[in-house]
Amino acid sequence: MFAKHNTTGFADALICEAEGLESLRAALEQAGVTGIRIPEVLHVNNDLLEMTAIQSKPATDEALSMLGEGLALMHKLKQDQYGWSRDNYIGLSPQPNRWSDSWGEFFVNDRLGYQVGRIRVPEIRAEFEGILERYGKGLTGWLDRSCEHPSLLHGDLWSGNALFDASSPWLIDPAVYCGDREADLAMTEMFGGFGQPFYEAYDRMYARTPEYPRKRDIYNLYHYLNHYNLFGGGYLGGCQRGFDAVRDVCSQMTP
Repeated sequence: MFAKHNTTGFADALICEAEGLESLRAALEQAGVTGIRIPEVLHVNNDLLEMTAIQSKPATDEALSMLGEGLALMHKLKQDQYGWSRDNYIGLSPQPNRWSDSWGEFFVNDRLGYQVGRIRVPEIRAEFEGILERYGKGLTGWLDRSCEHPSLLHGDLWSGNALFDASSPWLIDPAVYCGDREADLAMTEMFGGFGQPFYEAYDRMYARTPEYPRKRDIYNLYHYLNHYNLFGGGYLGGCQRGFDAVRDVCSQMTP
């Protein structure tokens, strides 16, 4: 058993984490995925989360392929709307949620707009708010057109949140909501990637769209903004690259 104590400063953080784990488990079961495992929640309250302990080992190519295939099958499940039924957390930050029929509106307002509003340096906040004000409508439309359907997302899918034991990949520490599946894939590339076997297996089951390379920097802008707000200026360059990608996408649209 692994015991996790609440050190976040948010009373319901562990409750949200447990709910996210159970949502992933249910979706994987619905998709018929047996290769990806989710820790079983044994007990949870505001202070303590007890769950399955994982004996972590280095990932093999076979395990990475298993993870890519299973994630693709989960992403294929069509959810009803974008967003989520309650607010939750992305790392050490609040993640506000609601239900929306527009992926673009949800991502621009409830992901990018929320994080930009949290920036403490007035000049930087004003600069980024100006970009969103100028390009937000165009970006909203482009994202709506390039998203196939709502998928359940892990939401915080960097390499530290995918573990491997002797036989299976495991997913931990989710920040779940329903959105464009390629937002999950974008984050896998933010801190080094999951390895070629993962992406090849994913694409065999559910190939990425032609727009994925342009969406990647825009979706990771959310995480760079979050990291900038949490950890400071080392992540500002990633934010600026993301906003450059927003400009590029919107400037190429037909008026």
